[in-house]
Amino acid sequence: MTQRANVLGLGLIGGSVAAALRGLGWKVTGTDDDPQRAAEALDRGLIDAMGVDADSDVSFVAVPVSSLISGVRRMLAETRGIVTDVGSVKAPVAEAVTDARFVAGHPMAGSELQGLDGADAGMFRGAVWVLTPTSTTSDETFAAVASLVRQLGAEVLALPARRHDQLVAVTSHLPHLAAATLLSLASTRADDHAAVMRLAAGGFRDMTRVASGHPAIWLDICRENQEAIVEAIDAMIIGLTDMRKIVFETDSAALQARLTDARAVRANLPGRVRELNDVAEVRIPIPDRAGAAAEVFTLAAELGVNTANFEVRHSVEGDRGVLVMVVDAASVELFRGGLLARGFKPAVARVA
Repeated sequence: MTQRANVLGLGLIGGSVAAALRGLGWKVTGTDDDPQRAAEALDRGLIDAMGVDADSDVSFVAVPVSSLISGVRRMLAETRGIVTDVGSVKAPVAEAVTDARFVAGHPMAGSELQGLDGADAGMFRGAVWVLTPTSTTSDETFAAVASLVRQLGAEVLALPARRHDQLVAVTSHLPHLAAATLLSLASTRADDHAAVMRLAAGGFRDMTRVASGHPAIWLDICRENQEAIVEAIDAMIIGLTDMRKIVFETDSAALQARLTDARAVRANLPGRVRELNDVAEVRIPIPDRAGAAAEVFTLAAELGVNTANFEVRHSVEGDRGVLVMVVDAASVELFRGGLLARGFKPAVARVA
């Protein structure tokens, strides 16, 4: 039987989700506040039909972050399947929607192109896709969305919603605002704007490339994630103040230490997700209750355990389930210890 999905919001990410699902053989129904955009998505073959499919297996909400809560509630009311979203701010929607059929998510992927022109079925291959389940999210919902995310080629990372927002404030939101500030500085300091832009070296272009994103989405992001972004900006100001002092005092030793540390951190940044070869299987009996599987995935994220595959199996008695995870063998004992400390009873076996 053909699996069916809805995509609410047919911009860059929504269009890419639709294209990727169609590539997997799903029937995709799409809708957008702009009917012309939905019609364009249909003409381009990104969706099979316009509107909302009430009998869909899953609905993706890909609207601006300020509209996520209403969009998710709409899909929960108008469909019978599970619902997830793709917004870059997670706490407001994760805390506002307590339906067991919903799990909030955020694919860490994008493009310099905008709208449907940038829609790409392969956008999520090798990317990290964060899910932020709560205690009300059913294990079935979490497992189904996580499995589908892996089929789209992404690595699943489970985090508490507020923790996610704090992290992306530093790794995504602050860099965009810093790039915008740096470009403004370069513009206002130049007597001849064209001349200074021609002198811009590769490093300047690389650092400010993120500022080419659509400005409108950042108004919502800065409003919805204000607290975490302001906290990140404050930390950046402290860091720059320290750097100013080092440069002003010609403290070469401190400057070299800072630059050496930064170089080492940059060198250790992970690239795109790669398949694991040396793996171990961890079987974890879990209570058949909301949030148990998500708790295990959140622990894996906290410990930095890479997951190659997983599934949730239910016992014949029906009161307990077994979460089977294939993880990086190098970190399996760390993972096992963390599970034991939290009251789980994992069984570990090496995979030949």
